[in-house]
Amino acid sequence: MAEDRHRLRTSFMALALAFLTVPLAGCASTRSDTGATTEGENYNDPAEGMNRKLFVFGQGLDNAVIKPVAQGYGELPRTARKGLRNFVRNLAEPVTFANDVLQAKPSFAFGTLARFSINSTFGLLGFVDVATDLGIIRHSEDFGQTLAVWGVPEGPYFFAPILGPLPPRDLVGLIADMALNPLSWAGDDWVGYLNTGKFLVDGIDTRERAIETVEDLERTSLDYYATVRNLYRQNREFQINDGQSEFDDLPDFDEFE
Repeated sequence: MAEDRHRLRTSFMALALAFLTVPLAGCASTRSDTGATTEGENYNDPAEGMNRKLFVFGQGLDNAVIKPVAQGYGELPRTARKGLRNFVRNLAEPVTFANDVLQAKPSFAFGTLARFSINSTFGLLGFVDVATDLGIIRHSEDFGQTLAVWGVPEGPYFFAPILGPLPPRDLVGLIADMALNPLSWAGDDWVGYLNTGKFLVDGIDTRERAIETVEDLERTSLDYYATVRNLYRQNREFQINDGQSEFDDLPDFDEFE
């Protein structure tokens, strides 16, 4: 039991690192300069003062640790990075499949199952994305999106150091996805290490691919905190609606594929 608890804690820490990059990398190329909350505007951010302090702390941690690690990772050969990216994405397919089912999307679920089966076999455990070459396009679903489809509201905005933007709906979704991940419940130590490595590689890979665009966003935003808050919500809306959005200024999401 002690080993299981240790493995779960380690996996959660790794997941935190991976999750940090999502709101930034997913929206980094947008040029939105939305300012701070003003009277008459409702950003559903009741703890904005505290959130801003946590945001600054998170930036410092990113600059001191995560970004340098991502830059070092970027020195690996491109083919090696692509193979690792394919591998960790393949490991995430079971969670996407579960959420496809929970959202009653049979065609998406079938495609996800097909991708996982093909890439896990013909794709050499997922290192080669054979399914995409066959026209079976990857998509990602998480339990936060599932809750949104079920009509659960996002809740008040909250920013957590390392974790990034994490309103209540996505916090519950984050925990649920850990439960839905088969690797979280495997008893062998090597599976626990694999799960931890998956989250670490995913986070570092995403951060490395977003280095320049995140720097540009930070440099050009009048209020970086407010921009990240708004882009995070736009990105989540984009994901929840399966790529359909009312927003005109969303970034090119293919940039991070």
